[in-house]
This record gives sequence, structure tokens and C-alpha cells, in this order.
Amino acid sequence: MIELEICANSLTSALAAQDGGATRVELCDNLGEGGTTPSYGQIALAKSTLSIPVFPIIRPRGGDFLYSDLEFELMKADVIACRTLGCSGVVYGILTPEGRIDAERCSVLKELASPMAVAFHRAFDMTISLSESLETLIEIGFVRVLSSGAAPTAIEGAAVLCELIKQAANRIQVMPGSGIRLENVKELVETTSAKAVHASLLVSMESKMVFKNSRATMGEVKNEYLTLVTSTSLVAEVVKVLYCLNNSGDR
Repeated sequence: MIELEICANSLTSALAAQDGGATRVELCDNLGEGGTTPSYGQIALAKSTLSIPVFPIIRPRGGDFLYSDLEFELMKADVIACRTLGCSGVVYGILTPEGRIDAERCSVLKELASPMAVAFHRAFDMTISLSESLETLIEIGFVRVLSSGAAPTAIEGAAVLCELIKQAANRIQVMPGSGIRLENVKELVETTSAKAVHASLLVSMESKMVFKNSRATMGEVKNEYLTLVTSTSLVAEVVKVLYCLNNSGDR
């Protein structure tokens, strides 16, 4: 079966992903910043509640992927916490100032994570050479790398993703992500021959608040009374598409 990884922005979204038939969840917070490390409580509850693999993202802040010594210490502590909780794996990415994979620090986190699996997130798309970076990740021992082919969306980067999947030659899983929806997942898989895809499949949920103060705001969010959550039905529809592709005889 072609895998569907859901980028879950909450425990609620993670449960929706599982109910829809997702293969695993990448658990994160702050999707508007590309995802940051979720709270210990959220990871712990996800691990105790879900039966599918949970891969928390280890990212101390939004922005670039060049981290200070203090930020790296935070990442190490979060990896150890995930290992202690029995997570299936963690997702992280660290770059050098020159735009290459920081192999030294990535290897340190991999050792701390063991026996968990480690996956590399879209920091990969911000490197100076995707082909060189892919070989570095394989050498370190990453099981999977998330990529849009260094394009705004995976559909736009499909040609590059196809070449990366060929280069990987089953030594690492190259998983397309960014902008994947029910309407385009079939085209993407057929174009790239990907064996896994990554999506959030979010819908807006209206607040159940009766009183709503429309004047005060808590941040840069335009509407505090709307929450984005993963849709179980959309996950199920994408799983159905992937199942049909897997059994079409064309792959």
C-alpha cells in the first residue's frame, strides 16, 4: 500500500488521521510556521492514544534551520523525551550556514534517538544541492526525507521528485509533501512513482463559543473562532485513491 503520512497539528487531527486510515502521523504545532515541536503532553497523549506510528517533529522554532548551541540542546532534550515516551521516530533537519546538511549534529540526534527511526523534514528543500544532500542523509541513516522538490508545492516539483526517487533507489524513502490534496494526489503519485505522500488535509472548524469578541485578537490569526483540523473523510478519500493506485497494475 502506498503510505499516507498526515501532518497532524494537534491530537484531535492525529486521531482524525488514524480514523481515516492514515499510515502514520507527523505530530507538530504551529503549522503556520512550517511546524514546531509539540508539547510533551501532546506527544505523550498521542503515543498512548494512537495505534499508528507517531513521529513528532523536533524543531525549536520557525524560520531557518541553522540552530544555536542552546537550540541544539533543546532539540537533544526533545529527542530524548520522545524516545522515553516510546515514539516510533522523530523528524528533524539541521543545516550548515552554507546550505548543506549538518551531518555532525544530525548524527548526534540520530544516536540519541536510537532505537527510534529518524526522518528529515523539508529543510532538505533549502539545501544547495538536493542530490548531494540525499546521499548525506542516506549515509547518516535517515529512513525518509520529506520534499517538494525544492518547489512551492510537490506538484510543481514533481519532475525533481521523480529524479530524487530514482536516485534514492530504495536506500531512503523520498516522500513528496506540500500542497497535496485529494484533487492532485493521483497525478503526483503517477508522475513521481512515490511510495508515500505527506499531507495535512485540513478543514476549518467553527468555535462553539456563544459570546465572541470580534474586536480583540490574540495574535496574527485573522479569526480566533476558526480552528484548522485534519478531516477524517478527506483522509479516507485519499487512502481510497492510493489503494486504487496500488492495485491498478500500472505501478
